[in-house]
Amino acid sequence: MERKHLSSIANHVLRTTAQELGTSVEHLAEEFEAGWNPEVGDYSRKLMEFCSPKALINLCQNIEERLNNGSYSRFTYDMMLAWENPSGALLEKPQAENEDSKISVNLPPEQDDIPLFYSDLMPLLVNDEPSVGEDAFLWLGSLVPLVADIVNGRFTFETLTAPTGNRLFFPAYDKFLKEIDNCMKHLQKQATPKGVELADDEYILHVEGTATTQRVVRHIEGTSWPGSLTLTNHALYFEASGVLTYDDALKIDLSRDLEHGVKPAATGPWGAPLFDKAIIYESPEFQEGVLLEFPEMTSSTRRDHWLALTKEVLLMHKFLSIFKTESPIQAWEMHARTILSIIRLHAAREMLRICPPDPSKFLIFSLYDELPKGDYVLEQLAESLNKVNIAQPCSGHSILRKMNFSEPTISEIEEKGVNEKRETIAGSEDDDKTSLETAINQTRKEQREVVNAKEAIEGLKDEGIGENVLILMELQKPLKSGFMWFRETHSWERPGTTLVVIAIVTVIVYKEWVGKAISAGLLVLVAKMIQARQEKLKDKQKEITVCTAFKPTASTRENIVSAQYMYMTICQIIHQANVTILKLHSVLVSRAPKHANVMMVGITGLAILLAVTPLKYLIISAVFHWMIMRSKLGKYMKNNQNERRVKEWWDSIPPTSVRIVDQCL
Repeated sequence: MERKHLSSIANHVLRTTAQELGTSVEHLAEEFEAGWNPEVGDYSRKLMEFCSPKALINLCQNIEERLNNGSYSRFTYDMMLAWENPSGALLEKPQAENEDSKISVNLPPEQDDIPLFYSDLMPLLVNDEPSVGEDAFLWLGSLVPLVADIVNGRFTFETLTAPTGNRLFFPAYDKFLKEIDNCMKHLQKQATPKGVELADDEYILHVEGTATTQRVVRHIEGTSWPGSLTLTNHALYFEASGVLTYDDALKIDLSRDLEHGVKPAATGPWGAPLFDKAIIYESPEFQEGVLLEFPEMTSSTRRDHWLALTKEVLLMHKFLSIFKTESPIQAWEMHARTILSIIRLHAAREMLRICPPDPSKFLIFSLYDELPKGDYVLEQLAESLNKVNIAQPCSGHSILRKMNFSEPTISEIEEKGVNEKRETIAGSEDDDKTSLETAINQTRKEQREVVNAKEAIEGLKDEGIGENVLILMELQKPLKSGFMWFRETHSWERPGTTLVVIAIVTVIVYKEWVGKAISAGLLVLVAKMIQARQEKLKDKQKEITVCTAFKPTASTRENIVSAQYMYMTICQIIHQANVTILKLHSVLVSRAPKHANVMMVGITGLAILLAVTPLKYLIISAVFHWMIMRSKLGKYMKNNQNERRVKEWWDSIPPTSVRIVDQCL
């Protein structure tokens, strides 16, 4: 029976939901109205939000079969349409669509597996049906984390729909789901690394270096070892190629609570960093790190992909450690959502091969590790994770289980306890979701400010420098020993020396002997000059020789490469100095009013502090703080959140623009 206040697509979803649940439309409506508060308003949309989760539970019970026969993609797409336009006529499609956008997709059977290309198939994955917007896509992701996760769903949608005017059409949505299904089946077929027994909750997420995939090379000093590289949600495994088979895999454990990390690296012949196509894993376990190269002809897309995936696994375990997620069920749900995000990235790369997407847009932790105030989002994610019921068929854990991923062993007592806890806090789940969405929206707003500021920086012109840099570096060599002593002192590598320095500085400042200390230093300098005169250094060192060969035994080719990278580094330093000065100028002239207000308040507070507090106490406090924060105790107490806030505030300052002219006015 049609309900007049609902749109045609909403009525269709309501009828289909009733069929799925084996009930009538009237019964569904009565059940909804029994708990509906008219003061909330928006009857039609609330009805869709009431009925759709019930139908999704049925769909997720047999999700593998539903994905294969296409009923899942069709029904969930209709749900999004109905949620977006629950009442009245369907919205017209954006007028920006051209004639090519109106082509229906009816691919022949032999083309079913053709990936989506920007230049070839993208126009074909648009049809005359109504399209879906970002909010509807995110709403579906909040119900079932298959096609999107509520944490990064907006970024995923923006990337997927960039070529189609930020609107999602059914052929593209259906293709994306099919690619997700194909990626899951492909990963399940991968062989376990040689000599390795995977844990119950360990699953293969990516493999390369086999006979059917592209090469992976491990560099150990001057030697190179091709082999196979496997990533799981716990570790990296590298199997060096032998004569007939692979050697036993080297395990790089990513789940341990260590000071370890992964970063991009460059490789090349004779150790010259020519090819920026590698990653290096650094850990106390490996003194020189593990250097892995992903050779390809042009770009470093493969390297960036592996770097993002490895970093995602590292950050996931760091997240579980920081927020003390001790419950195996909660930890596994986070594992499941991370695995699904990686599978979505694989699917998107298959669809967008000519212009691969930014990996971080599909991942969770890699994304919010880079975004301003991303740590706030992760805090809200940890709170919401405590209230997720993995026994619900639409949870990430349940989806993997229904897709034939083996289930980790979790005690029934633990599961029962968590489910009882769910019942007591279920009422606050909506509040947590709202808090999470608020944090995400704030992060996106901050990101736009940072992007605008960085776009202004990109417009600045880099300028080089001459050979004066080589002279400056040569003149600074005598200071190297003093710098090394200072570094060892303030980093507590020599605790005795550090304590003596702290005591001397404290006494000098407290007794107000600063003038006497400077006098003593000047006298020491005079003594050194007298010593140099007695040793006749003026005759021994008539001139300072600047050698342009950076290494005495280096070849011409290595010198050229070293000079190029040194030149690039120096140019970057000068460029960064210009950006810093232009940002300070922008703040001083209130080009960035919000930042200028913060700066004025901070300077005023500092002025008051200096006016009411004796300077010697401030200096003593600064010395103690400096030294303690670099000790083991300071590293334990260190809070990176404040540093992150300052960095994000600085990154969001737009620099004053610069215009280069040929003639002076």
